[in-house]
Amino acid sequence: MRYCEICGKPGAEQHHLVFGTSNRKLSDEDQLVMDVCRDHHEFFHKNATVSRIIGQLMYERNKCAEGYGVDAARQSFRIRYGKSYL
Repeated sequence: MRYCEICGKPGAEQHHLVFGTSNRKLSDEDQLVMDVCRDHHEFFHKNATVSRIIGQLMYERNKCAEGYGVDAARQSFRIRYGKSYL
């Protein structure tokens, strides 16, 4: 059983934070996914920029953990996803 990472409701489903045709695969590769309930899934799709900002922050955090500096992590996201949401 999956639980929403935002509110804790059971029955959550996986949401790709940086979504779209080409970005879904990249989100999978970069593990930019969250388990969210139906309400929060709909919220993220209605507020795509919020979802993409969270995804970019997760990406940058992961890159910094690998030893990238903050600016290098942001540049890496821009190159990989075609733009920055921050």
